[in-house]
Amino acid sequence: MVASRAAAIDAAYASCVRQARGHYENFPVASLLLPPRMRRDVAAVYAFARAADDFADEGDRSVEERHRLLDGWLRRLQHAASSDEEGPDARPGEPSNAVAIFLALGATIRRRRLPVALFEDLLSAFRQDVTQTRYDDWPDLLDYCRRSANPVGRLVLRIAGYRDAQLDAWSDAVCTALQLTNFWQDLSVDLARGRCYLPGRGSHDESVIAALAVAVNRTRALFDAGRPLCDAVRGRLRYELRATWLGGVRVLERVERLNLDAFHKRPALGLLDAPLLAARLLVWSSLP
Repeated sequence: MVASRAAAIDAAYASCVRQARGHYENFPVASLLLPPRMRRDVAAVYAFARAADDFADEGDRSVEERHRLLDGWLRRLQHAASSDEEGPDARPGEPSNAVAIFLALGATIRRRRLPVALFEDLLSAFRQDVTQTRYDDWPDLLDYCRRSANPVGRLVLRIAGYRDAQLDAWSDAVCTALQLTNFWQDLSVDLARGRCYLPGRGSHDESVIAALAVAVNRTRALFDAGRPLCDAVRGRLRYELRATWLGGVRVLERVERLNLDAFHKRPALGLLDAPLLAARLLVWSSLP
């Protein structure tokens, strides 16, 4: 019985790892730079968040249906955190590996002593995404980032064994910067879907350019504020975080270069960026 249970959990983690590696992301997810002991746990967190984010996307679902799926995901989370028993089979709209996701995630939460509140913050942000499509001021946008991005960084730190307020603060700065960078990168995509995260966007080109310049500068300042995190952790994790930081900064550079065209074109990293990022990683300690 114990052996079969262990095998089921191993299979559940394998499903989460395949999902993490099968989705395109700007920044590495459970990559080979991560310490091997962390990869399965990070993949379980990613699979949980990826599914919830998909629920919140418009698609063909009604607002009520998306809220129903997110509420069900919250119930599954609370069950998995308190019990090692499997939850119900996947319901309509849920991914086919829903049971596997929470079997793995529950094991990770209990073994790593992860705060369930961080997962609940993520779900609250996804739920907000269902109905809120505009952000008129920075405090509201940063509060959204506090719940949609910062919990991920803190969970990665907890999985790595770190519980330190200063590391959390640096991590929050980096995660908010990454989230904001993703918003500025996706301006053209989001606008086509009736969504805009850029505060202060006016009706004239000059005001739009000014709002984007403010956004890029604030985002760069957050990257700078969080950079010490990449040197404060040990082992392979520091290289994962450095690669993530460098990738985010590179995308932000692309957005800044496009300027007003960022509202019509989506800047993305390509094969030609790989040598530059590798070089920057090699000379990390000498970068300003």
